[in-house]
Amino acid sequence: MSQQAHRKDEHFFIAEKLYQKKAQNGLDQIRLVGTNLPELALDEIDLQTTLVGQKIAAPFFINALTGGSKQTDKVNLTLARVAQKTNLPMAVGSQSIALKEPQRQAGFKALRTVNPKGMFLANLGVNHPLNNVNQALDMLDASAIELHLNVAQELVMPEGDRIFYWQDNLRQLLAQVKKPILVKEVGFGMTPQTLKILTDLGVKYVDLAGKGGTNFQRIENERRKENKLTILNDLGLSTAESLLAAKKYAADINLSLTASGGIRTSLDVVKCLVLGADNVGISGLFLHLLVQDGEDALVNYIETLKWEIRNIMAILGCKNISQLKKVPYLLSTELRNFVEQI
Repeated sequence: MSQQAHRKDEHFFIAEKLYQKKAQNGLDQIRLVGTNLPELALDEIDLQTTLVGQKIAAPFFINALTGGSKQTDKVNLTLARVAQKTNLPMAVGSQSIALKEPQRQAGFKALRTVNPKGMFLANLGVNHPLNNVNQALDMLDASAIELHLNVAQELVMPEGDRIFYWQDNLRQLLAQVKKPILVKEVGFGMTPQTLKILTDLGVKYVDLAGKGGTNFQRIENERRKENKLTILNDLGLSTAESLLAAKKYAADINLSLTASGGIRTSLDVVKCLVLGADNVGISGLFLHLLVQDGEDALVNYIETLKWEIRNIMAILGCKNISQLKKVPYLLSTELRNFVEQI
């Protein structure tokens, strides 16, 4: 097994080992204000929204998880079946291994055999050249690609990158790639300053990927044998903070936002939508449920999430996702102070 394939397995097992049932995403510090006179029927509620400008049937999707080793390819195949059964989009983990080791491409290509008509998002680091991006898209016949920003992870990763001149490459990719590009963090959150830079570069779609769920700094520190960088473990903005910061500067950053990072419940999903997200990515929770309870249990849980979201929207008096953005909410003292200072 190659070093990169072994790293894929390590990420998978350590992510499950470090999984926390109660996430630290900050969403518990937000209270939604409902209505006692919703003036709607449950059957009228529409869960449709958009992801990278394309319509999707529910406001959440299976976000980037894994793939590229024998073990993780099996997980991806199962997730692709789950996506097909539940009509959810699915993003794969980084495909860089399949570019360095072409024999690994078969595991990604196989996803189309179980979900031939589904919406897939490819995944690479933002430093990859145009040819690599096109190969990653073709590998999945993907609808879009996630290009991830992961400075903190790379710094902790023993074999990670140490050079981060990314903006010029991203500008070129935005001009040349024919499919939508979703620029995403990997659990560090995004500042308004970053969002402004991305907007100026021409980015339209961003996954804020806040702190509070899968923590790749912690995962990479688990892999380090010495000189651990645990000081970086808790840096970054939470999912709630990233959304609130983006909302405060929404007039200056005309972006379609994906929220992710420690999503655990249907209420988490709805809170993210209220705070301005168009859709929500879920990774760690789905992986945990799959590992612990199996494919059928995950399918049932996803359908339960849809049902619960519909009921929460009824309480809030919202017939569609766009109406959620007008729902009033209350912030904890801590989050209110954050908004005043950011």
